[in-house]
Amino acid sequence: MPSISQKGQLMPESPIRKLVPFAEEAKRKGIKVIHLNIGQPDIKTPQAALEAVKNNTLEVLEYSRTEGSEAYREKIASYYAEKGISVSANEILVTTGGSEALSFVMGSIADIGDEIIIPEPFYANYNGFATASGVKVLPVVSQIEDNFALPSIEEFEKLITKRTRAILICNPGNPTGYLYTKKEIQKLAEITKKHDLFLIADEVYREFAYDGREHHSILQEPGLEENAIIVDSISKRYSMCGARIGYLVSKNRNVIKTALKFAQARLSPPTYAQIAGEAALSTPQSYFDEVKKEYTERRDILIAELEKIEGVKIGRPQGAFYCIVELPIKDADDFAQWLLEDFRVNDETVMVAPAAGFYATEGLGKNQIRIAYVLEKDSLKRAVNILKEALKSYIG
Repeated sequence: MPSISQKGQLMPESPIRKLVPFAEEAKRKGIKVIHLNIGQPDIKTPQAALEAVKNNTLEVLEYSRTEGSEAYREKIASYYAEKGISVSANEILVTTGGSEALSFVMGSIADIGDEIIIPEPFYANYNGFATASGVKVLPVVSQIEDNFALPSIEEFEKLITKRTRAILICNPGNPTGYLYTKKEIQKLAEITKKHDLFLIADEVYREFAYDGREHHSILQEPGLEENAIIVDSISKRYSMCGARIGYLVSKNRNVIKTALKFAQARLSPPTYAQIAGEAALSTPQSYFDEVKKEYTERRDILIAELEKIEGVKIGRPQGAFYCIVELPIKDADDFAQWLLEDFRVNDETVMVAPAAGFYATEGLGKNQIRIAYVLEKDSLKRAVNILKEALKSYIG
């Protein structure tokens, strides 16, 4: 029998999606599954984006430019300018989702065996992108007791070797919801300049910062022009996950020039999705104000309900729409599967994402789960009540 590649064998499963077969089986049995496992917002996509696709007059669905249409990139540059981020259209590469942008970045800056330092827990697919690129992830542990704040710079410096190419952060964070402060971004800027590294920031949740906090982009840091690379996406910002449009943004011409070669190999990003994405840029600030208000209320309800459960620890999100919860159990993978297979309240159960898959260090996060609070408030209350009753039964 032909063998599978070692790379393929090392490719990690998604902690977000690996339990899907168990959820589907529960649904076939008539059980309602409340999904807390995946960041698929229930917020409506801006109508302007949907109308732009419905009402377009294209007669031939052609390839677009490899880097994305010039008109779209010009409008994206204007969006960034409104956020205090100065970039030109030529410093933006439109990609098929933020995932492709990150894959292009890793391919452009790192060779096989090179290293990227990432504070953990981190978005699980970073492990997958690194494996596919032959890049080694070096994790720096952040703690739930510190609300997943930036680890000390000394911890980063301990890991830097001649093979280190970059530090990668997600800001605000998936899965933690932590929002890095301006001072923390400045510390990262200093260490990347000191060691001549790239600083990559996944800023797809930029719009979602709560409690009066403001997002500080790495491209707002002076003197970081050659080091900074932003990965961005329209998926969560406009509740357009299915569009699969993202961006790679950098003022480093060599990064953009090299990433463009990877982009040429896949020809072009999807045309209809670019049409939708361009239209979405006309979305008024009032849309985001309402969405932030809704997510803040959901977060507060989620935490208030979780705090009623004895023995749990909760990371308090400051942005995005995720929360890490530490449970009084040993194995969250087993618990999550048991929830789908064997537990229900009034013919309902919940699906969560075991958090171990968001760590690179073996053994960490085994008793933690990630909750995505992308559901309306009554569903969140019911879901946490099910978790509460489930823990009593599981531990008992």
